[in-house]
Amino acid sequence: MAKLYFHYSTMNAGKSTILLQASYNYRERGMDTYLITAQFDNRAGEGRVGSRIGIGSDADTFGPGEDLFAKIEARLAMGAVACIFIDEAQFLSKEQVWDLARVVDDLNVPIMCYGLRVDFRGELFPGSAALLALADEMREVRTICHCGKKATMVIRQGPDGMALKDGAQVQIGGNETYVSLCRRHWREAVGR
Repeated sequence: MAKLYFHYSTMNAGKSTILLQASYNYRERGMDTYLITAQFDNRAGEGRVGSRIGIGSDADTFGPGEDLFAKIEARLAMGAVACIFIDEAQFLSKEQVWDLARVVDDLNVPIMCYGLRVDFRGELFPGSAALLALADEMREVRTICHCGKKATMVIRQGPDGMALKDGAQVQIGGNETYVSLCRRHWREAVGR
């Protein structure tokens, strides 16, 4: 029976690396996979899932408001896939997460989503909130704060290196912009 999975963490925990490894394992055994990532996150290149350790793979993309059930159904019409992998799942809309749930339930294809749980303000992303509500299984991908404790939060740094408290929820960036911290150090950084 197919399931909807949500692998979540903070920045720099290795979510994309785990996604790429899992897809590779399927393909190594002769099973095709279908990779999808957010259209506007092109840090690894347009239509590409990339990891900061240097590995990557071509992927299809999803945009805001796109019908993912129809997109996946069209892909399946071209040939079976053993598993669908979604990177940057926090950028999905609530409706798109429901599309993924329909794929799992009606088309019987497992879907593994990888994404951030919370933003730099400590608030859930819409896609993450929907996945937390609808996923059949959830798995935390762990990383650590500079103190050695588990990092569960992330700050967005300004040009001066100080934690920003306001701004748009979505700003694409990597190590130059975001730092993963434990809750205590996040609170200290943002003055909470």
